Amino acid sequence: MVRVGGIYTPPDFPAGHRQALKLDVYPEFNVDSQPGRKEPHRIETYYLEIDTDEGVRGQWGPIDAYQVDPILRSLRPLLLGRDPLASELLFDLMIRSDRHGRSGYFMTAVSAVDCAIWDLRGKAAGQPVYRLLGGPVRTAVPAYASMLGFSIEPVWAAKMACEYKAMGFSAQKWFFRYGPGDGAKGLAKNLEMAEAVREAVGPHYRLMFDAFMAWDMPYAREMLVHLEPLNPTWMEEPLPPERVGSFVELRQVSGVPLATGEHVYTRWQSKELLVAGAVDFLQVDPDWTGGISELTKICALASSFDVPVVAHGHSLLPALHVAGSQSPTAVPYVEYLIRHQTHKQSFHRKLIQPVSGFVELPAEPGLGFELDDSKIDSRELVSLT
Repeated sequence: MVRVGGIYTPPDFPAGHRQALKLDVYPEFNVDSQPGRKEPHRIETYYLEIDTDEGVRGQWGPIDAYQVDPILRSLRPLLLGRDPLASELLFDLMIRSDRHGRSGYFMTAVSAVDCAIWDLRGKAAGQPVYRLLGGPVRTAVPAYASMLGFSIEPVWAAKMACEYKAMGFSAQKWFFRYGPGDGAKGLAKNLEMAEAVREAVGPHYRLMFDAFMAWDMPYAREMLVHLEPLNPTWMEEPLPPERVGSFVELRQVSGVPLATGEHVYTRWQSKELLVAGAVDFLQVDPDWTGGISELTKICALASSFDVPVVAHGHSLLPALHVAGSQSPTAVPYVEYLIRHQTHKQSFHRKLIQPVSGFVELPAEPGLGFELDDSKIDSRELVSLT
């Protein structure tokens, strides 16, 4: 594990709004904040490195600080000395090793290790990961523009929606700022933004919305009824995903398709949503749900229910490689967080981003990224204290 640091210069995006949060029901937390700093500033983050006796190294990152301790304390001793190419065995050992380890922070640590193992496997074979997974089924994958942090003022949102449509993005996702704690006035503001964006991009353009689990059941019912005439491609996380029965009920309230999954762990939790008929799109994240190994299993599972998987875009590369190995009907898009992906890739030699709405599959072995020493002014090996 290494911690790297350097100066990051954010892109010059216009001022925007944050998304709704579950804590917003309490007024002390329901305050506006600007999403991110605009001036150059120092950042530090972590990268996982797995070395082999043959000199092949697998990497993954950036990862979050909360993943570091379980990786070093619990997973490293378990994996040392084992066959690094036996990814199924290694994954099974990791998820069996902790009685509380099948979800939450521990599973995100397993996910990071699994992604690094796939990077290692690709480098050992001299092939991109998507080839090891059976791809490519296409040379580039459509990306939808995820507009987290953009202004939700109707005029500005409409302007940005038109601009990103003109760039070639065939779909966009916009984030609601208001929830139950904001009353009828907040609900009206949510709808004003949604209506403005829909009018700007036209009636048949793919348009999604996200509530980040911040609503309750009565609020979600009312919002879905009002959103139905706008023909959303999906409404994401109106409620926390473990409320499976409530998702089923919401699907009966209106014809708005529902999506969730970024806070769902492993194929077994995904199966609960699918068997119940609770979702129209599944959005598990390979950074959290169990890595590339688990995401590929979830894709196979979801395809048997005819439910597409559009992985949440915490990062890009693991989801991109899986998408590159899956039928376009099984995985139609990857998510590209417009304001955040440059930060995620700030220490990488090459910025992977959409061109005319498509992300090309990397040609390099493994996951296809390399740290750029010219962007790094500090590097520290991290060990247990």
